[in-house]
Amino acid sequence: MNIIYTKEAFLKGQLLLIDKPLEWTSFQVVNKIRWAIRKKFDIKKIKVGHAGTLDPLATGLMLICTGRMTKQIEQFMGMRKTYTGSFRLGSTTTSYDLETSVNDPKPIDHISNEMLEEVRADFLGNIQQKPPLHSAIKKGGKRLYELARAGKTTEIPFKEIQIIDFELTEINMPDVSFSVICSKGTYIRSLAHDFGQKLGCGAHLTSLKRTAIGSYLLSDTLTLNEFLHNLEEKS
Repeated sequence: MNIIYTKEAFLKGQLLLIDKPLEWTSFQVVNKIRWAIRKKFDIKKIKVGHAGTLDPLATGLMLICTGRMTKQIEQFMGMRKTYTGSFRLGSTTTSYDLETSVNDPKPIDHISNEMLEEVRADFLGNIQQKPPLHSAIKKGGKRLYELARAGKTTEIPFKEIQIIDFELTEINMPDVSFSVICSKGTYIRSLAHDFGQKLGCGAHLTSLKRTAIGSYLLSDTLTLNEFLHNLEEKS
């Protein structure tokens, strides 16, 4: 990743590959970078946006665009995504991850590796998926997570997504590690939840890392702190 740390370059437009920190929202990362650029170069306004939200409890690759590069965000968002992570069988959460408390425990002693592989295969290809209620999708002008945190429920329609590749990389019951390549709009939290529903024991996501967006790789990223340090030192 070749970043030019000048006012002109950021305004003209650059693509930043950033490794999102745990417990930061995607908006917070974008806002921090925008604020740092504005402060460094005394700019009143600069466009900064990202190509694909990561949940607060997820880490990994974010594509962040500055200046005129923000016009290409839709193009980047359309690229396939690659993730690694893990989910836990035998219980669910309302957010489908660890943002909310675990509930509805169920036995898993009867579940075999063969059963896991059979269910895994069911998710390959074009499938119908319902986004989590705890998500940033808007309905009636409100984010779904705002409704969820207010204790309100709403009907969420299914949408078609594509699972290009889905592998179970390690099975250490009740925890299952995985890797997945998927189309835009896929919710890995929903994938974990639906996996547990098919097994009849429930499941929730316990970790998630985005490792690629199209040909852009996590291995080529800077941490947020590294970018902020470079901005101060190199410009």
